Amino acid sequence: MAVFLQKTMGVHVDPSALFDIQIKRIHEYKRQLLNILRVIFYYQTIKEKIEVTRSTTNILPKVIVFGGKAAPGYHKAKLIIKLINAVAEKVNGDVSIQGLLKVVFIPNYSVSLAELIIPASDLSQHISTAGMEASGTSNMKFALNGGLIIGTLDGANIEIREAIGLDNMFIFGKTADQVGPTRQSNSTKFSAHGEDPRYVQAILAVKSGQFGPGETFNDIIDPLLNPSHDFYLLGADFASYLDAHDKVDKAFQNKNQWTKLSIQSTAGMGIFSSDRSIKEYADNIWNVKPIKLPSQH
Repeated sequence: MAVFLQKTMGVHVDPSALFDIQIKRIHEYKRQLLNILRVIFYYQTIKEKIEVTRSTTNILPKVIVFGGKAAPGYHKAKLIIKLINAVAEKVNGDVSIQGLLKVVFIPNYSVSLAELIIPASDLSQHISTAGMEASGTSNMKFALNGGLIIGTLDGANIEIREAIGLDNMFIFGKTADQVGPTRQSNSTKFSAHGEDPRYVQAILAVKSGQFGPGETFNDIIDPLLNPSHDFYLLGADFASYLDAHDKVDKAFQNKNQWTKLSIQSTAGMGIFSSDRSIKEYADNIWNVKPIKLPSQH
């Protein structure tokens, strides 16, 4: 993966860093925007630590990878891709952070690229607004390949939790039952800066032009500063999301703990194997039985 990023993207990464990956169709409810705002805050935190302490001690190196395609007419999804690339250009070119953070958007995401990316994952992001994600399989693929999951209780994350246990995942955010009441509560809030200050700090970094002309991103950023317009609840989940990443960082820095979590997660994923799935289809839906090949007689 590191060689691929160097050769195709011109981005040099540390293979021992935490590989943090989100590869999904680009959509507001899948919340790639929440992820990149978290990356902006982490970038600001690294810079501040280095400026204050003149040291990189206790700063976890990370490689943040995005991939996925947007529908041709989906303006906001295209803006999210543009913002990810703008942040990547800024972060990757900042020599002051000494390569401790790299951000990459891999273009033309495909199954062939997934075969490379998924096994390289330490952490995969499945962070849709609860109650909005269909039960897909990408999180299953990541977990079957040894990666750990950070996500909301949504989609297949719920089934995976039942199979591997909550202790082997990093779950955050509002549940599906809480989403409706939270939106109702937000509908009466109009303060532009009443949210978590870390969230506001990341948003204002975009608006102030730190990643290119701020007005470029108005359509995706301005609604976030008004809770009544934040339909996908980025503000409501941001603090919990950062807390979950703190837990990830602590676990990753303890190699024995991380290895144990990875093994336990993968060991519990057998129920999601294609062999089991196809056998159940054969038994319960197709009503077909195995036959012996001539060489087996």
